[in-house]
Order: sequence, then structure tokens, then C-alpha cells
Amino acid sequence: MPDINHLNDLVVQVRRDILRQVHKVNSGHPGGSLGCTEFLVALYQKIMDRKDSFEMNGNDEDLFFLSNGHISPVFYSVLARSGYFPVEELNTFRLLNTRLQGHPTTHEGLPGIRMASGSLGQGISVSIGAAQTKKLNNDSHLIYTLCGDGELQEGQNWEAIMYASGNNIDNLIVTIDYNKQQIDGSTNAVLPLGNLRAKMEAFDWDVVEISEGNNLEAILKGMEEAKSKTGNGKPVCVLLHTIMGNGVDFMMGTNAWHGKAPNDEQLESALAQNPETLGDY
Repeated sequence: MPDINHLNDLVVQVRRDILRQVHKVNSGHPGGSLGCTEFLVALYQKIMDRKDSFEMNGNDEDLFFLSNGHISPVFYSVLARSGYFPVEELNTFRLLNTRLQGHPTTHEGLPGIRMASGSLGQGISVSIGAAQTKKLNNDSHLIYTLCGDGELQEGQNWEAIMYASGNNIDNLIVTIDYNKQQIDGSTNAVLPLGNLRAKMEAFDWDVVEISEGNNLEAILKGMEEAKSKTGNGKPVCVLLHTIMGNGVDFMMGTNAWHGKAPNDEQLESALAQNPETLGDY
């Protein structure tokens, strides 16, 4: 298993991948991708019990479903650097007729992708189905999901949240990227979420809060706590407090970079803040 120094190096390299992908095609979503880099690196490198080779059926391993599919740049980078497909394929991001579309799709057969997530609000529902399948197959492995806080404005989520607790889906860990930003502004300005922890607890979920969601040590500790709460009759929610655009000073803490690519000068500045560690593609 990689140590914390390697994980930190990988985080920096994934940031570079994100920036270079969206810059090349002048399209994509760097803000949320950068905010979730530490989480996805930790998940795939340390937290999940996963197989080295990809099998769509997902038997006898932990599974991950990305609900907020617009942060595909970070997802593709982490998958590639976790061995699912060649890192060089990141060069094909958002190009026509390639496997790395702007939102993940399944029809091109990209290893690591188990659901299309172009439309928001569906990941928790899909994950519940996968979690119930695990139980029916007597498979003790876990289902992980990541969704955005703004995405919770989609009503289907709350039906799924109610269903999961009502049916004791206790092999499910849903992580919410709690950056308090979305495409049109702050979540409070668009549609306030109120006390999200209290809401999830009122729906009878166990809740773990990670206040430093861009700190690898805090993520590893918090996710271990979340795992310890599984199997006790309740689904588990992780509130991951992140900073949108983390790691690039002019992108941090603002929704302005939700879906905007850096120009040449901005890319140079951003890459200078994240020196190459493991090799660009």
C-alpha cells in the first residue's frame, strides 16, 4: 500500500492532469475536480478493497459510483493512475468518438466506469441497487458514492435517502462534496441546504463529518470511521468539507471555475504551483 508521501505526490500529479485535460480542449470542470482530488486518490489508493483488473459485475470487491459526473477530469486521472487504463489516454479527454467523454459513459467500455452520470441526482439511487445486490449475493463488500452538495437540490436524492434508511442499506457510504458552491453561485444563494447533518440524521443515517476534506490524513481517518459504522442497520453519510479549486490559488473558494478552462497563461501559473511529481502524459 502506498505511504502518505506517495499519496501526496499523486495528488499533485492528478491536479496537473485535471488542468491539462480541460485546458487542451478549452472545456470541462476543474473546480470541483480539484476539490475532490485528495478524496478520490485516498479512496482508490487506500480505502477501497478493489481488484487490480476491472470486472463490470463487481463481485467480491468494493464499488464506487460517481454521481456528480461533471468532475470527470479527476475521476479519469485517478482511474488511469490506479491502473485501469493507460495514462496516455488522458490526451483524448472530451474528443469526439473517444472513451473519455465530458461526462462518464458506459457504452464505450472504459474500465472503472459502471454508470453514466451526465444527469445529476441519480448516483445514490444506483448505489442503493448495487448495495442491495451485494446483500442478495452474500457479498460483504461496500458501495461508495460521491455526490455534490448542490446536486442534493435534485428531488430524487431525497427519495433515495429515505429508501436507504427505510430498508437498512448498511453497506453504503455516500460522501457529499460539501464545498458550498455550484455553477450559478453559492448553494445558499441558489437553494439553501440548511443544516445538512441534521437532515441526514433525521432521515436516520449515521453521519461522519470530515472538516478538512482536502487533507489526506483527515480523509483516511474519517473514512475509516465511516467504514466502522457500516453493518449496523443504517446507511452512512460522509460530509466532506472541501474547497472548490483546491491547490490553485486563483481558483480556490469560488464557483467561477466550476466549468471554465484556464487559458495558456493561467495554466502555466497553475502548473507552477503543482510541480510534476510522477510524470505527465
